[in-house]
Amino acid sequence: MTSNRMKSPRMAALWTVLLKELRELSRDRRTLMLALLMPLLFPVLIIGMATLAENRAKSQIEKNLTIMMVGAERAPNLVAWLAGQGIARKPLVGDPDAAIRNQDENVYLRIESDFGAHWHDGKPALVEIVHDSTRQDADIPVKRVENALENYRNQAGALRLLARGINPGIATPLAVSHKDLATPEARKSIALIMLPYLLLLSAFIGGAHVVIDTTAGERERQSLEPLLATPAARGSIVSGKMAAAAILGLVVLVLTLLALKLGAQFAPGIGRMMDIGFMAIAKMMLILLPIVFFGTALLTYIAAGAKSVKEAQGYVQVLVLVPVLPTLALAVSPVKNQLWMFAVPFLAQNQMLLKVIRGELIAANEWLVYFAAGLGIVVVTWLASIVRYNKERLAVST
Repeated sequence: MTSNRMKSPRMAALWTVLLKELRELSRDRRTLMLALLMPLLFPVLIIGMATLAENRAKSQIEKNLTIMMVGAERAPNLVAWLAGQGIARKPLVGDPDAAIRNQDENVYLRIESDFGAHWHDGKPALVEIVHDSTRQDADIPVKRVENALENYRNQAGALRLLARGINPGIATPLAVSHKDLATPEARKSIALIMLPYLLLLSAFIGGAHVVIDTTAGERERQSLEPLLATPAARGSIVSGKMAAAAILGLVVLVLTLLALKLGAQFAPGIGRMMDIGFMAIAKMMLILLPIVFFGTALLTYIAAGAKSVKEAQGYVQVLVLVPVLPTLALAVSPVKNQLWMFAVPFLAQNQMLLKVIRGELIAANEWLVYFAAGLGIVVVTWLASIVRYNKERLAVST
């Protein structure tokens, strides 16, 4: 009976603070709209970048390629064959090396002066592909030229052997092929390498507006001290504020995932190819839930130590970099999934989101370790926030 009487005032205070913060948030429509519209930019960014990259690659692959050829008169058959492959010769103007450096040209061919003599003598005739490997725009044109020259070389070599009555297959003692076991979703997700980071960022700081305003903002406005002077327990006050921020964070996360789903359906090309069904969206939501509460608790703890909104916003700018660390680490040094990884904040979410995007199964023990570690760190940061709120200097703004 005594326990229920103690719990009732605490819960009543929590609900009072929660409703108060939500009511104040609803009045600040500009901040609310900004918080809700920002998630829509993430899917637009992903779909837009993927679509632009696909359109650029498609146009470079399908359109005829016109390049300069130094010494083209030394290999007329080769030049004619390349033209039949969609790689035509353009007039040689100025210094071709300077054209590459100035990004006026992506690639050009240089045919050696002894090409004809070496060709007739059966010796390797040199054709040099000149390009700048640091320019990504040149990747597709260079690859097209390489493939065309490779096909010409193989065809010419086979004809030479046939002319001498030799089976061309004898020069190919080993046939190498590839069997790619990656799922279609995994291959498509290569273009979505930043998706886990953007989803993590949305979940992590989705409630930052409420946290900063209800903690550092109230402290700066000197309206936090009257609230702390009420009979309500400090734990109920901080929990109510965190609950309001978590609700906004969950709304932001839901909007982000729904916008991603809609963007994948309506965007052309690679956006339409993405397999982001409602089951995948539900799994992503489940994975990101602990990060919403962890981000809210961590931001509450940090903002409680800030004396102004600007100071709290400065901390948020630093925290934005935290979710990207696992993405960068895995990009530089990819590692095999191990069970301990699912207990590390941000790394666990990154690995699990990639599994969902790739269409892979998440084992039961991985889910268990993930939620045990995730809920554990949420409780720790929540208790740390309560401890900080119990300090009397929190009510002092200067």
